[in-house]
Amino acid sequence: MSELLVDARALHPALLQPPLSKSDAQRALVLAYALGLPLPALEGTLPNDVRIVRDVLVRFAAAGSALVDVDCEDGGAPFRLLVAQAALRSGAITRFVGTPRLAARPHEALFAALRDAFPGLRITAGTPWPLEILGATLLDSTHFAVAADESSQPVSALVLAAVAIVRRTGRACTVEHSVPLASPGYLALTLAWLRAIGVRTSQLGSAITIESVDRLGALPPVPGDWSSVGYLLLAAWASGGAVADVARDVEHPDRVVLLHLASVGLDVAADEAGHTHVRGAAHGGLVVRASEAPDLVPTLAALACVLPAPSRFTEVGILRHKESDRLSGVMDLVTSAGGTATLEVDTLIVSPPAKIAKELRIDARGDHRMAMSAAVLALLGHARLYLVGSEHVKKSFPGFWDELLRLGVHLSTVE
Repeated sequence: MSELLVDARALHPALLQPPLSKSDAQRALVLAYALGLPLPALEGTLPNDVRIVRDVLVRFAAAGSALVDVDCEDGGAPFRLLVAQAALRSGAITRFVGTPRLAARPHEALFAALRDAFPGLRITAGTPWPLEILGATLLDSTHFAVAADESSQPVSALVLAAVAIVRRTGRACTVEHSVPLASPGYLALTLAWLRAIGVRTSQLGSAITIESVDRLGALPPVPGDWSSVGYLLLAAWASGGAVADVARDVEHPDRVVLLHLASVGLDVAADEAGHTHVRGAAHGGLVVRASEAPDLVPTLAALACVLPAPSRFTEVGILRHKESDRLSGVMDLVTSAGGTATLEVDTLIVSPPAKIAKELRIDARGDHRMAMSAAVLALLGHARLYLVGSEHVKKSFPGFWDELLRLGVHLSTVE
């Protein structure tokens, strides 16, 4: 298996550009489809997850009652969002396949909520693939109840399905989720998209009701990706560079990276041209609640390796059910740097090394976020990284390696 050698020993400043937000783009696409609107035009090289959602929705719209085959690859969000829309394809079969890892991730909460709401729905799982869904006939009234302790994605998927139901039936539809809710910021992001276009909603406790969809505006543009901004801010700090198009006025849970950087004494500020710089010397350690923004944890773990004091990551169990077992991956990331990762029940304590190892060897385990966080670790330590799985960045940030080249990083393949 080939490795990518990432040589970050000699960096220079450059202006870095984040990609469009994968989370926002997926929600914008599914919301437009649910409302019967044209899908938003998305420019540039799209993250794999976004491309999958867009292409499948185009096929749903054209297929009528015909069979649609869907390959979600390793995309958990595309799979859950598309499963909920497939359930509304009355009398039509949608056949899903994906990676073994995707099949092993927790989906039963979504399946159970759909089966309970639609007695005529048929969901048939292979071992592990394919998964076939025979779409249900919409009922006069629909109420979804879903467990949400492992992920908020099933809730978002059902909220977007509820939008489609209200458009087609003219009747309100409610989604009620269990408490506590994992990663609530991502559900908030979904609801922000509904508000932005004028979908009327109400909320009572953990019950979200889609009231009407009859006074719609235009979909706003998809902003830059805050999950990727996290990598780039640390890359800018390591190199003296800057990040373009950091939109602070959008709803995204990973904006909390700004608070974490500030908590260890780093100054994040925009210059007159609107380019964001990270300056200062770090002090102390991080205190991170993983369930608040789980996609940030690998990035912040890389930062924790160059801080002068240990960092604490609580509620880390949620990381086990991502594209890889990210909890194990994060611990390997830390130990590869020469630090110590200690797991105490559901809390991970990262004790940084005196200095990051000059040569790092890390396997991304097929996980885009682990690959990019490993590269950030190399930048922070001005080290050489031998990385297995560099190609997986295309899932969310296809241009990631191009951005690092701007900083003077040298990339080469090692067979």
